[in-house]
Amino acid sequence: MDRRQKKTRKAIFNAFTALLSRKSYSHITVQDIIDEADIGRTTFYAHFETKDHLLKTLCEELFGHIAENAKTAMKGTGLYSDKEAPKSAICHLLHHLKEDRNIVALLSHDSSEIFLSYFRESLSDFFRTEFVECSNRKNNLDLPDDFMINHISGSFVEMVLWWIRSDLRQSPDELDRYYQSVILPIL
Repeated sequence: MDRRQKKTRKAIFNAFTALLSRKSYSHITVQDIIDEADIGRTTFYAHFETKDHLLKTLCEELFGHIAENAKTAMKGTGLYSDKEAPKSAICHLLHHLKEDRNIVALLSHDSSEIFLSYFRESLSDFFRTEFVECSNRKNNLDLPDDFMINHISGSFVEMVLWWIRSDLRQSPDELDRYYQSVILPIL
């Protein structure tokens, strides 16, 4: 993707996010996005097939970016090459969620069920590597991996929703401790 395409895509994402902060997903039209981004209809459709495709791509990029950064943080690279990384990838993930108001807004919006399903999907690979396939797994080895991933990611999503409803009062470190104390015993 060349620089011009990246710039247009970013304008579309920014317009869409701005619209989501003002109205529900179901009330946003492609025309609204086009007007907000100040682009042509053909340009929009050159990047996205539908509004749903835009939403899916936005979520995949946001959540994928966070999960990837959580993995690299544990290796002491990226954001944490010059400073101490969080104690766990989960904690890093929670730090990102707390800092990214766009994601918090998407997850707490009245149309959040769509975002939550993409969030959960995006977390599957992260949880597969972080918990289910790790060599430290000792318990419930007879349970299918996809069941464990579903359980762990569902628990994480519900915890994040609880955290958002409580105005992010707990620190990411504190929430990481809560989550690990519930999840690690089943692994």
